[in-house]
Parts: sequence; C-alpha cells; structure tokens
Amino acid sequence: QVQLVESGGGLVQPGGSLRLSCAASGGISGITSMAWYRQAPGKQRDLVARIFSGGTTYYTDDVKGRFIISRDNAKNTVYLQMNSLKPEDTAVYYCNALKIGRFYWGQGTQVTVSS
Repeated sequence: QVQLVESGGGLVQPGGSLRLSCAASGGISGITSMAWYRQAPGKQRDLVARIFSGGTTYYTDDVKGRFIISRDNAKNTVYLQMNSLKPEDTAVYYCNALKIGRFYWGQGTQVTVSS
C-alpha cells in the first residue's frame, strides 16, 4: 500500500502562486511515476503534470510554462509549484502514484483562485 498526503492548497488571487506538496509513505519502493490531477466541480478528474522515476516530466498544455512538478527523494515528497494562477485553475488537486499497474490517490487539497 502507498499512502499519499497532500498539503498546500488555499485561496489565492489571480496571478498569484501556490506550492502543493505530496508526501508518500508505506510501500513506496517500485513507484514508477507520480502525478498531480485536478477536478473542478461538475467535471472529470484530469491530469495536470507527471514526473517519472528517471526525472522526466510531462505537463498538459493548459499548465505548461506556469506549473512545475518536482520531487525530493530524500523526503519522499513531490511538489507542484503553480505560478500565474487563473480562476480556471480552481479545483481539488489530487496526488497520484503509479506502482505495478495500480494507481494510488491522496485525499485532495482545494485550490481556489479568486479575487
């Protein structure tokens, strides 16, 4: 089992920044990638960014150039630095880990971008 705990969400004005954290624990050996997804009210949960075990990163087009996914292996933590936030970035953000073909999820953290 892999346990994921997100933190760092909150209310921010348009153009502002937030950094989300996801601490992994439990059976973390064998995790091949970690990612951030988001789900806005009434919409499906969508991928935002992914980081693979070798360090390669992937971003969806709507966050590319604004968000940065990174990790600290010593702390078993993945981060999502979100800059130039827009109201349409408002959503619950979920941390995700992929291990041996199975996805693990955190409980989510709310990000609200509003003036």
